[in-house]
Amino acid sequence: MRISSAEFIKNYGSVSDKALTEAVTITRNGRERLVLLSADEYARLKRRDRYVMLAEDLPENDLAMIAETEMSAAYAHLDEELKDWKP
Repeated sequence: MRISSAEFIKNYGSVSDKALTEAVTITRNGRERLVLLSADEYARLKRRDRYVMLAEDLPENDLAMIAETEMSAAYAHLDEELKDWKP
């Protein structure tokens, strides 16, 4: 659902009810400005956040397991895509 900020203000009750079942995009001057989500949907999305860390911060046993990992032969064709890659 997409509505203007004026419509959102005028119809807050029904729009907030609608946001319980689908995301509501609120626009201003025709451009997307905000998205209204249910608290449950927001919590679901937050659970999907990823934690990023440096390789040197990994425990030694994790580094050892990564070093011992071997790629399945089914994916050997991917090596070709990386042959000329430079960081």
